Amino acid sequence: MNLLLRALDVVERVGNKLPHPFWLFVLLSGVLALASWGLSAAGVSALNPATGKAVEAKNLLSGEGVRMMVTDAVKSYTSFPPLGTILVVMLGVAVAERSGLLAAVLRSGVSKVSPRWVTFALAFTGMVSHVASDAAYVVLIPLGALAFRAVGRSPILGIVVAFVSISAGYDASPLITPTDAILSGLTTAAAHTIDPSYVVTPLSNYFFSLASSVVLAAVITLVTEKVLARRAEAMPVDDDADEDDLGSLQLSRQERRGLLAALIALIVFVAALVLAVLPSSSPLRGKGGSLVESPLLTSISIFLALGFLAAGWAYGKVAGTVTSSRDIPGFMAHGFREMAPILVLFFAISQFLAYFKWTGIGEITAINGAELLESAGVSGPVIMLGILVVVTLVNLIVTSGSAQWALIGPVFVPMLMLLDIPPETTQALYRIADSCTNAITPMSPYFVMALGFLQRYRRSAGIGTLFSMTVPLSFALLVVWTLLFFVFWVFGIPLGPGAPVR
Repeated sequence: MNLLLRALDVVERVGNKLPHPFWLFVLLSGVLALASWGLSAAGVSALNPATGKAVEAKNLLSGEGVRMMVTDAVKSYTSFPPLGTILVVMLGVAVAERSGLLAAVLRSGVSKVSPRWVTFALAFTGMVSHVASDAAYVVLIPLGALAFRAVGRSPILGIVVAFVSISAGYDASPLITPTDAILSGLTTAAAHTIDPSYVVTPLSNYFFSLASSVVLAAVITLVTEKVLARRAEAMPVDDDADEDDLGSLQLSRQERRGLLAALIALIVFVAALVLAVLPSSSPLRGKGGSLVESPLLTSISIFLALGFLAAGWAYGKVAGTVTSSRDIPGFMAHGFREMAPILVLFFAISQFLAYFKWTGIGEITAINGAELLESAGVSGPVIMLGILVVVTLVNLIVTSGSAQWALIGPVFVPMLMLLDIPPETTQALYRIADSCTNAITPMSPYFVMALGFLQRYRRSAGIGTLFSMTVPLSFALLVVWTLLFFVFWVFGIPLGPGAPVR
């Protein structure tokens, strides 16, 4: 345990020395410029087997490179695939969040649950909560403590279950989330290195994500009941700990009516969408009546936004949180204000990726990497396990999922495409590596937040206390989630609509 704590201290010190992700990508752009100058001078090139064309390293510091950086800056940002998708989705999600719908759904998920099922209910609610992005931490962690205390169990255990469900299972959900929109956009941009027409939709990993949410909730329940419950008994709550208002966990009559109205609105919306898609000549279908490459899937962000908007508006009208139509654009504007840090980060990422693509370094690296692996006779599963281990370790320090994928996706996605592994499969693998270690790294601000909630009940708790509770769950989730991925791989189960695993 002491060795692990010392290792965490090293991770924390190293991570604290890293700049903000915005400046990290600015620095990486500078490094890329120098690398492109050296590789171009050395005449480095590679033959793209997909197109049969030679790819030469181009100097970003040349006159042509400088002109590209200046003239394409705005275009690189506005055409950045995740930008439009996440903004459109957030129009609807913001309404659902500000109206109180998402918080009510989370509260209803853990209220009135028998002691026997409270762990699974809280864990699965954590998977659902990913639709609220980082707001899920603020809402569900204290609710987890309330739910466990309401059934006579340790609130400390409730905090741990809620925190791990959100963080270690971050990229798994039974619903489509804003993260799906961000990852699919970045994966699409990376895939364009090999195939400019390739599109990865937010639904590309839906089947895998849905199955993962149920399996991970079950694993969290099993480890909690068989291992952590006994440990929690050795961590009694302080005698003078603040008493929680258990009534805040319960929904009012008006809120329950609002949830019913939201459900009805969502059912009506989905039914109308199904009816619109049923005719083979529907404009929402693709060529020949296909649903795989159709406006329905390629523009799914529009329909997601409308679904959240309909449900949020219906809930707000009945619950009293929406008093007039003017509230709706106000909610949307508030959602955009909360998106500001991501939009700023997207600018730096979009410029870096544009430079990376223009120099050809990413394509050359992917081609040479694929040829090296192929000549070494390394199989797909071994490659994927290697990537999983590397990204899992990197995630201990770089906890921003979008920043990390923007950094490594442009190399891994095209490299694996050249080995006949689809971008959707690489993205599914990344979901595992990007999630499981979130619950054990002090580099995550939400690790510190969870520790703060825990200290409300046990003031002597420290990083080691929380770590000792989360590491068994984190390791179990990593192992089981990886096995689930290979079940999809071995049996050829599609990862999502129109997204074969291999």
